[in-house]
Amino acid sequence: MANKEIAIRRARKEHRRAIPTETKNLGFGRYFSDHFFATEFDRENGWHLTRIEPQRPLYIDAAAICLHYGQEVFEGLKAYRGKDDGIYLFRWQRNAWRIRNSCRRLMMETVDEAFFGRAIKTLVLVEQEWIPRDPECSLYIRPTIIATDPYLGVRPGDEYAFYCIVGPVGVYYPEGFNPIRIWVSEEDVRAVKGGLGEAKTAANYAHSLCAQKKAAALGYSQVLWLDAIEHRWVEEVGTMNIFFRIKDEVITPPLGGTILPGVTRESVIAICQKWGIRLSERTISIDEVIETARTGDLVEVFGTGTAAVIAPVGALSYKGREVAVGKGQIGELSKRLYDYLTRLQRGYEDDTLGWVERIDQLSIDELAAWKE
Repeated sequence: MANKEIAIRRARKEHRRAIPTETKNLGFGRYFSDHFFATEFDRENGWHLTRIEPQRPLYIDAAAICLHYGQEVFEGLKAYRGKDDGIYLFRWQRNAWRIRNSCRRLMMETVDEAFFGRAIKTLVLVEQEWIPRDPECSLYIRPTIIATDPYLGVRPGDEYAFYCIVGPVGVYYPEGFNPIRIWVSEEDVRAVKGGLGEAKTAANYAHSLCAQKKAAALGYSQVLWLDAIEHRWVEEVGTMNIFFRIKDEVITPPLGGTILPGVTRESVIAICQKWGIRLSERTISIDEVIETARTGDLVEVFGTGTAAVIAPVGALSYKGREVAVGKGQIGELSKRLYDYLTRLQRGYEDDTLGWVERIDQLSIDELAAWKE
């Protein structure tokens, strides 16, 4: 079996970047730490040259398959400073599962759960000084797999790179934990059954930019996508899964190949079931959403995702008309879920579901020096 020992080469102190001290203006995805994790794959050697080294540009051939035929998948998760100044990860195993699922859809080489987990844990511990202590901030983790062999032909790659970068982030939306306004796209579509909708791949996000620009021009934070066939059934928001609370029922569209299986989405479903809240994974039409908003039966709407955790929705725009949701205020369930999840992720809630792992007491040397 492959030797996946992680070689660690640290950056010299004089070459290290300044860690942001002002957390209020961190934003999202603007700062990156001193080191990154990387490993390479080919058919003869498997995954090899596994290391953590100073952050630098990637060197890939101009004919690399990922650049021409889109074999690229990625993940997003966070490390948190929390209880007793510990470092916590939340459900990283689900991200390991999802990157494998994305790789299968794009016919790419993938990594197993143990390898994925040790890679991100080792890197986070090497870069632990970059984890903000501000309770609204965290360390964002971006694992990525790309096909790197130089070949101008449509086929799966034979050579891959798996790498991971990290950096401190603040709140995702400028509004913070306040209601956002969402525009419903009537023409552009995100995914169709049998396509890439369930994979976390660059193509899905590039494809969404056109509609996102239209939404932004109209003053909205995000796009709500409808199905690609009838333009009737609600699917998801550009960066989040979506939930509707209608009277005493919480509803979210079911997974069916067109919706990304969000880790936060899955967590919210389990938490609602644990709390005894009536929850249904069922199709819901945009007409039902708008009608229940008109009658007052639509109590609240919220999005779920790693970046924002829970994002309350205060207004929806459809066919040129805007309807208010919950009088534009943060919903009771949205607030309860946000408070619970953010405390759970930092070790302040009793983890009865086994979702949270504290890693600061692990040894970097032991994590790095393992063999299969």
